[in-house]
Amino acid sequence: MINEQTNIKELQQRIALYEDLKAYQALYELLSVRLKHFCFSFVKSGEVADEIVSDVFIKLWQIKNKLPEIDNLRVYLYTVAKNFCLNYITRQYKNPVVLLDDIDIEPMVYIGNPEELCISSDIVHKIRQAIRQLPPRSRLIFQMVKEDGMRYKEVAEILHISVHSTTV
Repeated sequence: MINEQTNIKELQQRIALYEDLKAYQALYELLSVRLKHFCFSFVKSGEVADEIVSDVFIKLWQIKNKLPEIDNLRVYLYTVAKNFCLNYITRQYKNPVVLLDDIDIEPMVYIGNPEELCISSDIVHKIRQAIRQLPPRSRLIFQMVKEDGMRYKEVAEILHISVHSTTV
């Protein structure tokens, strides 16, 4: 995780100082899949999640000159993604106020390597079922901490809640 944060910081500097498109592409490849899953948790549509992630990175490019002012770019991008998702939900459903506790967060369980493939589908089903039973905010926090590898402090900053509220 520390190596990833250092890599993000380096890419952030290259984008800000040199308008480096390769660094921009590398940052996109590094974070876009996790951001898409994060957005999907809110909007329940792969296409919309893709569009929102694209909008997040367009916004990033538009503010590239201000990137040196951002201390934690990953937290910043998740915050922008969350805001774009909430704006989309508000526009889509004509609901002027969207509460985080009212959004049904869809849990995601990934099986990525051969060792993980040995886990039976029954166990994966039970894990998904247990995650679904969590309250919406807890599910989102779980996803961000356990699946996206974020620290509780980062999650608290993105969701504008106390660090003590992030324990799952």
